[in-house]
Amino acid sequence: MNKVAIVILADTSEADGLGRALNGLMAAKEFVDAKDEVQVIFSGAGTKWISEITNPKHKMYDLYKSLKGNITGACGFCASAFGVTESAKDSGISILEEYGTNMSFRKLLEKGYQVITF
Repeated sequence: MNKVAIVILADTSEADGLGRALNGLMAAKEFVDAKDEVQVIFSGAGTKWISEITNPKHKMYDLYKSLKGNITGACGFCASAFGVTESAKDSGISILEEYGTNMSFRKLLEKGYQVITF
């Protein structure tokens, strides 16, 4: 069994952001379907995707719903910086503050996760 952490960093405002976010979530789904241990984390500008994909009208909403149990959270500093902390909390997505106000990549590695960024 693989242990994989998918970290979404892609910005919603960049031309390739939709493709990168979609590829990240689809990779997570592939690992989940294979019964691997998967965490999805939103960090950096990728935290802005939370308010997008949690909207039932968004084209990735069904994919988001299928992965909801694997979404570990969003980087606290980044969610605050991009103004999505409340949106994340309202959607039931945890705010990760494991290294100061940031999420911890080191913690993931300590726990044996392979980290893949999109």
